[in-house]
Amino acid sequence: MTTSSNPYLTKPRVYLLGRQAIVQEELARFLNDEGLTFTTDTPVAAEMLNEIAGRICYLSFGKGRKSNQEYLENILSSKHGSVLEHAVWNLLITGVSRSLTHELVRHRAGFGYSQLSQRYVDESDARYVVPPLYQENEALRRQWEQTIEYLRKAYADLAEATTQYVQQKFPAMAPRDRRKWARQAARSILPNACETKIFVTGNSRAWRHFLELRGSPHADMEIRLLAVEICRVLKRESPNIFADIELVDEPDGAPSIRVLHSKV
Repeated sequence: MTTSSNPYLTKPRVYLLGRQAIVQEELARFLNDEGLTFTTDTPVAAEMLNEIAGRICYLSFGKGRKSNQEYLENILSSKHGSVLEHAVWNLLITGVSRSLTHELVRHRAGFGYSQLSQRYVDESDARYVVPPLYQENEALRRQWEQTIEYLRKAYADLAEATTQYVQQKFPAMAPRDRRKWARQAARSILPNACETKIFVTGNSRAWRHFLELRGSPHADMEIRLLAVEICRVLKRESPNIFADIELVDEPDGAPSIRVLHSKV
């Protein structure tokens, strides 16, 4: 979807940009140094790392539960959540509003964020995220879009006027800095619906916590729908770590997330 064709967005996009890999040579060196034997049936590096981390605690390599699925099910059911902090994924999220990311970045433990800067990026042609409630009512959406169009023009006019003012006040300032000064002032009138892009790194324990809270039927609908998309990505990535998390159809017409082993 391009800005010229349609500046209004109705759903988020999630791009899986990074996952972990096992350094097999170092794993083999550790096992040899310690005189241990270890095999696992999962091809997923994150699942293998969680199993290795858990087995380190009791030096249970080659003992007890044989399959990775069985091992991680025990981790989940006994709520040994610290073991899950060793598996990490990197997601790039687009098509979400500033309102959503204000809630997203409250999740601190186990997460890292890098977000589009409105100080450096010209938002004259920004896209805007239509709240789910307005997507189902044509009259309300039309009123909402009219307001957005007014603010879009107001931002562009204000940014241009501010750039000229800064140039007059600081004629020796570099053009790049003048634009930054103008945009950081003009952005104050941009609405929360303005689309943003955010790069998020999180470990599996943190992602599980996010999914449980933001996938709830009681969560804001926009971030709930994002949680559903992330849930689909992560369940494909790691069926064993997220095995107890499922999507459920709700009476309001949107899916929610149900977690069997809560607060791991």
